Amino acid sequence: MSTDAKAGQAPQLSVEGAVATVRLARPAQANRLSPQDLATLREHIATVNADDAVLVLRILAEGKYFCSGYDISALADADAPSSLYFGETIDVLEAARPVTIAAIQGGVYGGGTDLSLACDFRIGTPESNMFMPATRLGLHFYPGGLRRYVSRLGLDTAKRLFLTAEKLDADEMQRIGFLTALVPADALTHRVEALTAQLVQMAPIPLLGVKRHLNLIAQGDVQVQAIEAAVRHSERSHDIAEGALSWKEKRAPRFTGR
Repeated sequence: MSTDAKAGQAPQLSVEGAVATVRLARPAQANRLSPQDLATLREHIATVNADDAVLVLRILAEGKYFCSGYDISALADADAPSSLYFGETIDVLEAARPVTIAAIQGGVYGGGTDLSLACDFRIGTPESNMFMPATRLGLHFYPGGLRRYVSRLGLDTAKRLFLTAEKLDADEMQRIGFLTALVPADALTHRVEALTAQLVQMAPIPLLGVKRHLNLIAQGDVQVQAIEAAVRHSERSHDIAEGALSWKEKRAPRFTGR
């Protein structure tokens, strides 16, 4: 097998209608992300953001590990970006227009845990486990990741994970709120597909708008005027009329995003 084959590939993007999927494809390296991988991931997110048809973006991974974060060996290269570049990329993922799902089939470490927290839903299996080794490795974590840990998991849990580098199993990941659902390994694909189907049936205007503003509120940014404008926009939409009619007729709605 060639060195390139062993190294795997940059993150792969596929789009089918309302659903986009990014697949992490370096299983031999625990799906760690190099600076080049991060640039590719940004390109994929930009592509998805520009496609109004896409309502859901899933992050999947190959192999035993979901993601082991930034390839810190890159820091030995004088021309490589700081780990701040990793954090800025995860900020881009958090702000992605579609609703995001991380399918965490195995271990998730370091910046990979923050990639997961940047997603709106995190579905794990009993094989999932996590730890945050940055402090043990001598690396101060970047601002967006600290904010996500505190806003998603709470201050005490963030301190526990960052300051001790304690490793957690899947049950504990669910208990602290890192995992939004925990399913058997052989049910992961079905659970992700079921959640995807549930999300794409929602009215796009509030689905995407509420997702965006919930994330902003978690950052302490309550944009009251923008939220009020979004409310009025939804009230004037064709979809709200369709929603009321489908409820009355006891059928699934046919939303168009208009």
